[in-house]
Amino acid sequence: MSDYIADPSGPDAAPIESKDQLVEHFERGAKSRDRFRIGTEYEKIAVDRETGRAIAFSGEKGVERLLRGLADRFGWEPQEEQGRVIGLSRPGGEITLEPGGQIELSGRAVETLHEAGVELEEHLQEVTEVAAGLGIEFLGLGIQPLSTLAEIEWVPKQRYRIMAPYMAKVGRLGHRMMKQTATVQVNLDYESEADALRKMKISTALAPVLNAIFANSAVCDGRATGFVSYRGWIWTDTDPSRCGMLPFVFSSQAGFEDYVDWALDAPMYFVKRGREYHDLTGVPFRTFWKEGAGDLRATVGDFALHLSTLFPETRLKTYIELRMADSQPPASMLGLSAIAKGVLYENDCMEGAWDLVKGWTFEERVEVLHRTYREGFRAAAGRHRIQDLARELLAIAAEGLRRQGCRNASGDTEEIFLAPLGERVESGLTLGERFLREFENHDDARGARWLIDYAGYSRG
Repeated sequence: MSDYIADPSGPDAAPIESKDQLVEHFERGAKSRDRFRIGTEYEKIAVDRETGRAIAFSGEKGVERLLRGLADRFGWEPQEEQGRVIGLSRPGGEITLEPGGQIELSGRAVETLHEAGVELEEHLQEVTEVAAGLGIEFLGLGIQPLSTLAEIEWVPKQRYRIMAPYMAKVGRLGHRMMKQTATVQVNLDYESEADALRKMKISTALAPVLNAIFANSAVCDGRATGFVSYRGWIWTDTDPSRCGMLPFVFSSQAGFEDYVDWALDAPMYFVKRGREYHDLTGVPFRTFWKEGAGDLRATVGDFALHLSTLFPETRLKTYIELRMADSQPPASMLGLSAIAKGVLYENDCMEGAWDLVKGWTFEERVEVLHRTYREGFRAAAGRHRIQDLARELLAIAAEGLRRQGCRNASGDTEEIFLAPLGERVESGLTLGERFLREFENHDDARGARWLIDYAGYSRG
């Protein structure tokens, strides 16, 4: 969860006097097609190499020490709260921490996936070099497989101290989401209101297919969960007022104002003044806007911060964010970006993808998504299986990337980032199912060696 930082001198600082200002916030995100870029956010689960258990935030071999090592060796600037390092930044990049110490790189907005690949490779080289000296390994999984919630130290960020108690009130699985899960997210541009809502509609409709392709979280607390994407299922019992599919995106009349209205009625976590967070948990943003809170009055920047605390399958900020994928091994980290760029940056590819999933009611969409969390590629979707739809979606994405013709120094198009996904779809086995088989085949399934050998970054 990247931290939103308001611009104190721009439109963010303006008090909200009408809903039009909030619609304009989204309108400012529109770009001409020649300025379209793509960004990827990568979350990683760190474990102790000897035990396979989650590393602490504190201590000589903890997450904070890892961050300090990255700052010392690679020119990152530490970001601190109350004397603790809780993130890093440098031009063009940011490293933040999820509540359980999951480490996230927010990548640059780039023109090609080849550029993103170079950035990711550099990042992985840096973090694995520092981690090796601390006895830390990263796992290519969407959830912490062995350590329980009680065993995972909270990252000491103000925002998490506010969020955690509220999460426990509004859902049963919110703390699991915060402390155990990891994801890959993709950020896309739009050229207009109509283009933004079209992309949101199609990407939301594709959520079951995309979740299956990237399902990678079958084991948690040292036991099978009954899901191939337990991370996905966790979101169904986190906070229904801010998570899930948004029904209005499927309306032909949908626009920015619909998203504004949904966000206004969603409960808040906090606002930030200077370095301090002020607890407003449970207060709808609309109430805060109309009535204030003590001497606090709502600004556009407060609304933008609020948007970053909403978690639908596809999220709107001043760009579109796809959120339906479990974290991956390094080889397929850019897979979701490749699908998104190939499909959603080509008009007829968008239409081809929509044709795959346009025939379902909203209730059917939710049902199929929930079924996919358990069954992956085997899930039924009308007359088809998710595997069939995934195969067709990859073909559409490949066509879009061929047309875009972005090549690396070896002459490869961006289709190379789809290759691991194609093999996965043809096998009919999600990464979650493969991991579960490995887990069940080991007598010492809760030990470290097999886990590191199978899922560790150092093994590729």
